Amino acid sequence: MNIPAELRYSSDHEWVRVDGDVVTIGITEYAQDALGDVVFVELPEAGLAVSTGDSFSEVESTKSVSDIYAPVTGAVSAVNDTLESQPELLNSDPYGEGWICRISLSDPTELDALMDADAYRTLTEG
Repeated sequence: MNIPAELRYSSDHEWVRVDGDVVTIGITEYAQDALGDVVFVELPEAGLAVSTGDSFSEVESTKSVSDIYAPVTGAVSAVNDTLESQPELLNSDPYGEGWICRISLSDPTELDALMDADAYRTLTEG
């Protein structure tokens, strides 16, 4: 399973790519595999304030509907509108074109609570 070393991970199977005080959020390969074929993504609104653990998005697949939880506190600064017409990008490119949103961090120290790739690998293989 692909678990990029440069990303941080939540126990809810979201990944976080850090770029200064903005993070890009998506779901992991493990999560998209468990979901099956993604058919719809409900994107958050730009400007939405989120707190760690808040449900802020929803992914519908052929198997189920799953909430996506904010791994950090902040405000949604951008959303990946491409997912509205191509939700399958969550399956085909979860760490690239399948990103869900960007969040401007309120508290960068929250990143310390996220897992590195080795810890996430242990979680998913355990």
